[in-house]
This record gives sequence, structure tokens and C-alpha cells, in this order.
Amino acid sequence: MNQKDPLGVWGLITLASIPLVMTLGNSMLIPVLPVFEEKIGISSFQSSLIITSYSVSAIFLIPIAGYLSDRYGRKIVILPSLILTLIGGVIAAYASWKMENPFVWIVVGRILQGVGASGATPIILPLVGDLYKDDDEKASENLGVVETSNTFGKVLSPIVGAFFATILWYLPFISIAVFSLISFVLVLLFIKVPRDIAKPPAFRTFLAKTKKIFTIEGPWLYTIFGIGAYVMLVLFGELFFLSDIFEKEHGIEGVRKGVLLAVPLIVLCVTAFVIGKWIKGSLPVMKTVMIISMVILSLSVGFVGFSESPEILLLFISVNGLAIGALLPTLDAMITENIQKDARGTITSIYSAARFIGVAAGPPLMSLLMKNFLEVSYLVAGGIGILLLGAIVLFIRPERT
Repeated sequence: MNQKDPLGVWGLITLASIPLVMTLGNSMLIPVLPVFEEKIGISSFQSSLIITSYSVSAIFLIPIAGYLSDRYGRKIVILPSLILTLIGGVIAAYASWKMENPFVWIVVGRILQGVGASGATPIILPLVGDLYKDDDEKASENLGVVETSNTFGKVLSPIVGAFFATILWYLPFISIAVFSLISFVLVLLFIKVPRDIAKPPAFRTFLAKTKKIFTIEGPWLYTIFGIGAYVMLVLFGELFFLSDIFEKEHGIEGVRKGVLLAVPLIVLCVTAFVIGKWIKGSLPVMKTVMIISMVILSLSVGFVGFSESPEILLLFISVNGLAIGALLPTLDAMITENIQKDARGTITSIYSAARFIGVAAGPPLMSLLMKNFLEVSYLVAGGIGILLLGAIVLFIRPERT
């Protein structure tokens, strides 16, 4: 391992594997939801809960995991979390294989996976910040790689999920367990976290410091949290909508549907990689990227509900993918590089929880709205984007952040 780089190639691959696995564990199921509906006799809303149960359980536990990682160490939290994700995959797969009515146990397995996700992916951001605390440019670059891995997982997910389902409809659950085991072994071997000799603060001291951070930094932090929730709600709502409409209205199924779903995600992935390398820890550049991206997203998302042909629909959602791909690594870098180490795990975990709120809300909201309020829902989404754009202009101030 390169002594000048605290991660090295294999360390970076290992960290990147965790969001990749967690993304596959959720997004891979989106193209398979119509198959689940047919195989186990559930509604579209119930199938959306297979996605939502994963995210909801993570939302409430992510801040706890962040605090524990600040107090006891990042690696100590990540390893058992990956094991929980593995166990959740086994439960969901076994229920699908052996039970006549497996829905409840699938959801139980997904909840357990969400618990695992709460202590794995969100801890990556503060860990990178710890390792590169004196090198914002390198931290931004590696955070871009991690976010690219996350988005690359979204690219692979619809293709891999659809392919696995053609072999065995519950094979995606089995694969989640296998992928989690691989990440566990990689973390065990290649992640060497810095050792702090300072004793961690008492819980009361920690709470007081966290409160002080939000008192001083609150406006821009709340803006980041809001944008994180918004972009993930838009992304997962659109993917659920696209998967449903491709199969039920246009007869596009299987791997072909998975490939088409991957198109906007490829745009997102490439953009995240490029922007992660370009911003280089510069706050003025980050604010510019956020403003331009939110303008594009706010305008383009409003057209999605009025797009009748699959080609036009795919075009507008790909434009949204471009904007979201620019936003994600920028948000990661801004929040990771501007919070002190002893509170970094907690603050970045709250940000991750906000993103999970968007992931959790997107599919069920879309399943309820797309029948009668499709056009209105996308226009409202555009309006929310404009409000968040105003918050960026007002509260993201590079000279103060």
C-alpha cells in the first residue's frame, strides 16, 4: 500500500464496494417489483414497500450509527452492519424460496438490511474525511469516486436485477447476501483507520457540541439535507414510474427494460465521476455547480409527467440524471469537508438519513400519485426544486461556510 496515501488502491476499492453493494441491495429490486407482484400476489403499493421498508429502517438508525462511529470508530460500526445486511438477504431469500406467503418475511429481511445499511454506507463519508483531513482536494476526489460507485451501482442495478430475475425470481435477495460478505472481507483486510489517542467526549458534551454546530451552521446544513432528500425522492420516484410504465403500457420487460432503466443512471454515474474530480474542494465552485444543477433539475422534472412516448420520457429523466449526478458528489464534499472530525460522523449520517427519506418516499408516493395526479406531482416537484434553489442562493455562502 502506498505510504503517502492512507487508502491506497485496494482501500479505495473497498470503500467504494460498500455503497455499491448497498445500492445494488435496493435499486436492483426496482425492475423486479412487477415480477414480485405476480409471484406472490401483491399490489403495486405493497411491492413498493419492499423498497421503502429498507430505507425507513435506515432513516432512524443512521444518526445513531454516526454517533457510535464518532465515539468508537468507523470500522467497528461498518463490519457488523455488513453482517446484518447479509443476514437480511438470507431471510428474504429463504422466505421467497420456502414460504407460500413470503411477503411479511421479505419485508422483515429488508428491514434488517436497512439496519445494516444505516451503519455501512453513511460511515464512508466521514471515514474519507478522517483519512484526508489535511487534503481537501484528495478528499473531494475520493468522495467523487465513492459517489460514482454508488451511482454505478444504480446503473448496474436494473440490468443485474432483471437478469437475475430471469434465472430465479428471488435470486436478487441471494446476491445481496453474497455481495455483503465480499465487502465484509475487503473491509477486514484493507481498511486501516487512524488511531485517535484522545478520549471521545461524553454523550452530554457530544450533544452540546452538535447543538452548537446546528446553531451556527444550521441554514446551510438544512439546505444540504433538503436537497439530498429531494434528489433521491425524484430519482427513485422516476425509476419506479419508469419501470412500471415500461412494462405495463409498453410491454418492455426483462433485461431490455433493465438496460433502458440504466440509461439515465449511466448519465448520472459519469457526471458524478467528472464533477467529483473537478470541484477539488473549492466552495465557490461547489455553489456554482449546485445552482446550475438545480436550475436544470427544477425545469426538466416538470416535463416528465407530460411525456407520453418512452423515448421522450427517457430523455427528460436522463437530463434529471445529469443534474443529480452533479449534485451528489458536491453535496458529499461540502458537508464532509466543513465539519470537524469529532462530529463528522453524526452530521454526515443525518445527511445520509435525509437521502434515505427520499429513497423511502419516492416509490410509494409515485405508486399513489401516478394514476390520477401524475402531471401535478411532477409540476410540484419542479416547484420544490425552485424553492431549494433559492435556499442555495441565500444560505450557501462560501465566505462563511
